[in-house]
Amino acid sequence: VTLYGVFTNHYSANGPSRCLLLELLDISVSELLLHSSNQGCSMWMIQHCARDVLEALAFLHHKGYVHADLKPRNILWSAEEECFKLIDFGLSFKEGNQDVKYIQTDGYRAPEAELQNCLAQAGLQSETECTSAVDLWSLGIVLLEMFSGMKLKHTVQSQEWKTNSSAIIDRIFASEGVVNSAIPAYHLRDLIKSMLHCDQGQRASAEKALCSPFFSIPFAPHIEDLVMLPTPVLRLLNVLSDASLQCEEEYEDILEDIREECQKYGPVVSLLIPKENPGKGQVFVEYANAGDSKAAQKVLTGKIFDGKFVVATFYPLSAYKRGYLYQNLL
Repeated sequence: VTLYGVFTNHYSANGPSRCLLLELLDISVSELLLHSSNQGCSMWMIQHCARDVLEALAFLHHKGYVHADLKPRNILWSAEEECFKLIDFGLSFKEGNQDVKYIQTDGYRAPEAELQNCLAQAGLQSETECTSAVDLWSLGIVLLEMFSGMKLKHTVQSQEWKTNSSAIIDRIFASEGVVNSAIPAYHLRDLIKSMLHCDQGQRASAEKALCSPFFSIPFAPHIEDLVMLPTPVLRLLNVLSDASLQCEEEYEDILEDIREECQKYGPVVSLLIPKENPGKGQVFVEYANAGDSKAAQKVLTGKIFDGKFVVATFYPLSAYKRGYLYQNLL
């Protein structure tokens, strides 16, 4: 997350307090899990989140720091940069110089952190220091929750998990209730297992985890993903008929009408309506910023245009810039 500045609030009830001014981010992974209705997130979203967070951790760990409180609520989507970002460094510490004794949140706490926290509460010193490996454990649990659509706090605290966590992970991936049980999911399963070794010395590092074959698979977003994750690009569906695309005069008139309507919510950088597949008949509107596209999406969804109800989703800016248009709605 980007830090813009630091200031002191002298009017706090508890006396002067230091405040951090951070960039405004969007939906958290915690909220995405609520919207998944126990069905789990799409493989595209899981891959996107895993790669972004691992890159953040690789940078953080290279600098010698441990986040120490990685959980769904602390992973947020950046609409402007089209990536997931880490927030809340309140428990972070320099590896080898830990000044925060009680770390990580219940349900996402690595075994060595659990032991250290118990000893700290008893006023005792742990012989084993917590390292950056605790962050990989937390991310492994987050990704398992995204895949299964279930909160796993009670599962990871059970004796069965402590005895054989690998078997539980296998069971989750083999479950008929999980919609993602395709062959590529097994690469994700192995990636998660590499993060959830009880022995922190055997846990994959962030850099090594990024080399997983899971990240070489090209997934496409589901339509639910494109509704939930804002970007500066808006995609309008159910707007043009085949007849409108074939009549040049009618096509130009509609193009101008759409541009005029969309400019009510902010400057339009570009507007594209493909006449052929992929993307035939879909309307792509690129705004200068995600704030404008969010305002437009809110108003245009359900609006009647030429007798049809408009469906407005967002669209990955990176894919749009490359000219990569998804032909089918998934």
